[in-house]
Amino acid sequence: MTDSPERPETAPRDQYTHGHHESVLRSHTWRTVANSAAYLIPHLESGLTLLDVGCGPGTITVDLARRLAPGRVVGVDASAEIIEHAAGLAFDKGVRNAGFQVGDVYSLDFPDESFDIVHAHQVIQHVANPVAAMREIRRVLRPGGVFAARDVDYGGVMYYPKLQGLSEWMTVYRDVHYWNGGDPDAGRALKAWARLAGFSAVESSASIWCFANAIEREWWGESWAVRATESSFATHAIEAGVADLTELRAMAAAWRQWAADPDGWFGMPHGEIIARK
Repeated sequence: MTDSPERPETAPRDQYTHGHHESVLRSHTWRTVANSAAYLIPHLESGLTLLDVGCGPGTITVDLARRLAPGRVVGVDASAEIIEHAAGLAFDKGVRNAGFQVGDVYSLDFPDESFDIVHAHQVIQHVANPVAAMREIRRVLRPGGVFAARDVDYGGVMYYPKLQGLSEWMTVYRDVHYWNGGDPDAGRALKAWARLAGFSAVESSASIWCFANAIEREWWGESWAVRATESSFATHAIEAGVADLTELRAMAAAWRQWAADPDGWFGMPHGEIIARK
């Protein structure tokens, strides 16, 4: 993986590391504007239009739609299954100004200058060519529009206690992420990539997810314990040759050990940008 902010045009793979296993959705459906896009709140005004790229199960999208109503909000994702899930959520919540469709961040099915805001949460880290994706996002933004992106930076992840199994999980996770064509340290590079993509002004910030109390540890630890052996991450780790099932089971056990420890603490730093066209 190159140290340059802009990747080669062609990557060996360009695939989502996590997949959509139930254990993954358990994490993703927890996300809201407040806990995952607070940096964007000052830029939200009733009536603005917004595209949510890589919307996943739609919890953030629906929350954004409520805040922007009656403005049109569209969520796109590469997975038809997850788009159906998101559309069902909006229907169940009575949010009628949100629509969902299958889409490709490299080739968005919208005319130039279609949206006031484009939002991407935990998306850019998973694409093989982040600058190309951002250029396409810039294309569909109106003049003066806002591109808001937030991505974790696994290079800064912190945890306690320092369990060997979690250290091994981190090494394997990073290897799998790179093998799939992404960048686990994307949070720190968002600003550079946006500038290369042609955005005229880029404001940067950072925030952290912290899981420490008993409820948070049980939820986060069990989610990753299952993901370590049953999600696409496990399949990819085996296919990439960076872990076998025995090693993945040991990582799952470490996650459960961490979750049961009253001193357990886990912090995930995120880079954030507000980029203007």
